[in-house]
Amino acid sequence: MTTELSSPLVFLIAGENSGDALGASLMGALRDKTHDKVRFAGVGGPEMTAEGLSSLFPMQDLAVMGVFEVIPKLPTLLRRMGETADEIERLKPDVLITIDAPDFCFRVIKKIKARSFSIPIVHYVAPSVWAWRSGRAAKVAKFLDHLLCLLPFEPPYFHAVGLDATFVGHPVVTRQIDEAGRAAFRSRHAIGAETKVMCVLPGSRSGEVERLLEVFGETMQRLYTHIPDLVVVIPAVAHLHGKIAQTVSSWAVPTHVVGQDEKAEAYVASDAALAASGTVTLELAMAGVVHVIGYRVNALTAFLGRLLIKTPYANLINICLHREAVPEFIQDQCTADNLAQELERLLTDERARTAQRHSAIEALTQLGLGGPPPGDRAADVVLSVLHQALQEEN
Repeated sequence: MTTELSSPLVFLIAGENSGDALGASLMGALRDKTHDKVRFAGVGGPEMTAEGLSSLFPMQDLAVMGVFEVIPKLPTLLRRMGETADEIERLKPDVLITIDAPDFCFRVIKKIKARSFSIPIVHYVAPSVWAWRSGRAAKVAKFLDHLLCLLPFEPPYFHAVGLDATFVGHPVVTRQIDEAGRAAFRSRHAIGAETKVMCVLPGSRSGEVERLLEVFGETMQRLYTHIPDLVVVIPAVAHLHGKIAQTVSSWAVPTHVVGQDEKAEAYVASDAALAASGTVTLELAMAGVVHVIGYRVNALTAFLGRLLIKTPYANLINICLHREAVPEFIQDQCTADNLAQELERLLTDERARTAQRHSAIEALTQLGLGGPPPGDRAADVVLSVLHQALQEEN
C-alpha cells in the first residue's frame, strides 16, 4: 500500500452492466474529488473504460445468470477469479471496491484474505438481507470493511453485526427525464397525441417473458374492448426482441415492440404501464408513469418464497413506504381481470394517478432524489476509508 494519498490506486470489480454503471459514476466522482489524482485498475465494462479503466479481461466473461448457463462457463469463471486475485496481489492497491456480483466478488475477496496481505475492502450494493437470508449480514461482516447501500433502510442490518455501512442512494434518482421525448416517440411511431398508450414490460429474462406475456396480452385485450384507441408499446431487451415481437403479432391491440434505445422515450410517451417487478418500476416512477405490477414464478419458487421472504411487498416503492402505493398482483392474483381493472382505473381516474405519483416522489426522495448523486456519496466513503487505512498504517 502506498504511504500517501497523492495518487491512490483503486482496484474495482464489476461483473454486469448495472455494476459497470455504478463503477463509472464512482470513478468519475473520485476523479473530481481528487482533481484527477487517482489511478484505476480492475475489471469493468464500457462505462468504466470510458472513465479510465483498462479492464483486466472482458467483463462479459462474468455476466452469467442461471445454473445451466454457469456450468459450461465454470472453468472460465474459476480462471478469472484466480487471475483477478493474482493481479490484486501484484498491484497491491490502496483499496479494493467490489460492485454487486457477489458470487464472483466474494470468492475473489476470500482468495485475497487467504494470502494474508492487508487491504481495505469496500463492497457496493448490499445483499438483500432485509428480504431473505438475514444470516448473510454476519457472513459478509467477516471479510468486508465497509458496505455501500442503495436503500436507506439497509445499513442497520449490517451495523447490528459490526460492519460499517453507509446509505449512498439509488442510481435511478440520477436519471434525466426528457419530456420532449413524448412527442418525438409518438410522431416516430405514428401514434396520435391523444391516443392512450400502455407501456408493457414483461421482464428481461426469458422465463419471466414466458410466464407473463400471455396474461399481459389478455390484459391488453380486455382494456382494448373498453378503450378502442389503445396502443401498446413494449421496450424489449435485444435477446428477447424477436421472441416478443412474434408473440404479440397475434394481439388484436396495435402493438409496437421497440429496442432499449427507445425505452426512456417510450416511458414518457405512455399514459400508464404494466410491469414485472424490478428496477424498471423505479424507472417508471422517475418518469412519472403510473403503473401496476404483475408477477408470477413457478409453483416451487412461490412456495419457497412464502417461507423465506420477509417483506410483504415486491415493489421497492411499496417496501420503502410500508404500504401498497403501487398495486401489486402476484401469483394467483396476477390475472387479466385484476390487472385490466386496475389499469383502467389508473387511465381514467385522475385522483388515483395523482396519488400514485405523489407516493412515488415520496419513495424516490427516500432513495436519494434531490440529494447529492449516489456516485458522489460513494466516493466520499471510499476516500474516508482510504484516509482511515493510511492513519492506521502510520
